[in-house]
Amino acid sequence: MPTGSIMEPMTVLLLDARWPTLIPFQFVPKLKGQVVYTDEVPVTVRWDFGDCVAPGEDTLLVSTDEHAEAVQDARARGEEILEVPSRHEAMGQAIRTMERALHLGEWEQLQTHATLVSYLEEETAELKEVIEQGGSDEQLCNELADVLLQVLFHAEIADRRGAFDLNDVAAAFVAKLQKRAPYLFDGTTEVVSADEQVRLWEEGKLR
Repeated sequence: MPTGSIMEPMTVLLLDARWPTLIPFQFVPKLKGQVVYTDEVPVTVRWDFGDCVAPGEDTLLVSTDEHAEAVQDARARGEEILEVPSRHEAMGQAIRTMERALHLGEWEQLQTHATLVSYLEEETAELKEVIEQGGSDEQLCNELADVLLQVLFHAEIADRRGAFDLNDVAAAFVAKLQKRAPYLFDGTTEVVSADEQVRLWEEGKLR
């Protein structure tokens, strides 16, 4: 249940769980009234939120979970829903879908990194087959989506044990490229030769 009592009329602000402190400027004039939160909203967001909200008689429900009961009830009543645009970005939707899959699916909850290895091998083999057989762009896209599912799945399992999340995986990718392809980050504007790329890559692997 959200913190505080809820009264009508209500406005719902749906934040992006990846960046819960980012609120579009156009939403600010509508942020007014008594603020209540669904349980998952970080404490740090609650601390800072008061400075953004004007006094008013209405209720402002702040959430990062579109499936929260209070959000669903408000939607059913036809209350105004302010949803930050980044929530509609496909990668964010994919992450939330994977989170929900592990929350609701018993099969998903039973999986480990080890039990998923065979699925990763299967999906990688299918991707390889589509590429080698000259499959269509649609087939290639679908097979890449299956491989992405595996990445999302492993990252979510790791996140649930407090090890790392998909953002950490992305950060590791960038850190690796900073070492092995420094020309991507140092302002280089000319095309880098393949020989130089190989040299830098091998050199970066030693760091």
